[in-house]
Amino acid sequence: MTRPMTELVRNVSDTARWVATYRARESARTDALFTDPFAERMAGDRGRSIANAASPHSEWAIITRTKLIDDVVRDLLAEGTDAILNLAAGFDTRPYRLDLPESLRWVEADLPALVAEKEQLLAGEKPRCRLERVAVDLSDPGALTAFLDRYTEGARRAAVITEGLVIYLEPSSVAGLGRALLACSRVSSWVLDFNSPRIQTEISRGMRDTLANAPFKFAPPNGLAFFEALGWKTRATRSLFREGARLKRVPLLMRPFALLPEPNPRDLKNGRWSAVARFDRG
Repeated sequence: MTRPMTELVRNVSDTARWVATYRARESARTDALFTDPFAERMAGDRGRSIANAASPHSEWAIITRTKLIDDVVRDLLAEGTDAILNLAAGFDTRPYRLDLPESLRWVEADLPALVAEKEQLLAGEKPRCRLERVAVDLSDPGALTAFLDRYTEGARRAAVITEGLVIYLEPSSVAGLGRALLACSRVSSWVLDFNSPRIQTEISRGMRDTLANAPFKFAPPNGLAFFEALGWKTRATRSLFREGARLKRVPLLMRPFALLPEPNPRDLKNGRWSAVARFDRG
């Protein structure tokens, strides 16, 4: 029996299954941008059902996002980052599939139920670095501060990844997160992705029923300036559309549009723009 659309994504945690489905599909390609041998088991039937109900454009966007963040991780390591904190890590498997130094401390944080499920799914698998998983509700400001203080202890340069997270948060919560990260002096970089208001509206409208229990909430009209106003310095940004076209994941007929000028990333107005951004301590 087919589930109603509103029951496919029960909460934000279920979107991790959706993302894992796309990683599994990419891994099966002969020209794969990355290989994730664990993605299929992470996705499960629910993940595949969500992906089948999703906008066809979400696949190239998420695959591109995954590849871009992989590249950012490599850059961070080359610069001396010795701790990575992945907040709302979901079913991410970078500690298992990337070429990482054994000495790297990688900490995944997520809600208790998801952490327990992930532990079960990856039982017996060996990560390539010093991996720790922490069950914590990061929406609690006190828990977030305590987590950051504890799991960056001893690090010279720590980086935080919030892949696929801030789009589900209220702007005030994103601002609170950004300030909390800056308040932890050992956090040097913050890697995230976000959409322009127009992209958010189009996705929300096209997937209204599927994402009813996990609505998009954050799409700053001032884009990068939102984070810069908190005290972060923009280090690098990559447009998902432009990079997706370069990587030949955007549909062929859409690729010429990647040559058009992009909107001002600090004044997005009605522009279509989604990006992976890296911010460094200002």
